[in-house]
Amino acid sequence: MAIEPNLRGSNPAENAAAVTPNDSADLSNTARALYVGGGGNVKVTTAGGDTVTFVGIVAGSIIPVRVVRVFSGSTTATNIVSIY
Repeated sequence: MAIEPNLRGSNPAENAAAVTPNDSADLSNTARALYVGGGGNVKVTTAGGDTVTFVGIVAGSIIPVRVVRVFSGSTTATNIVSIY
């Protein structure tokens, strides 16, 4: 059975990859959400171009925001996974 392309953003993600935070490089694929395995702060650039720090994210949380970059300098959370 063929999988239809995600044209409207309502289908579940198809892929996931470990994130290595980097202050100067974007993720290989725009994330639909981030999973945070180890709690802390997560600084990101959203797909819309905003830079924001999510403070006090609890371990095991999912941040439901489209993300193009996860910064290393201000990110204290660990075991981050990009869901795309």
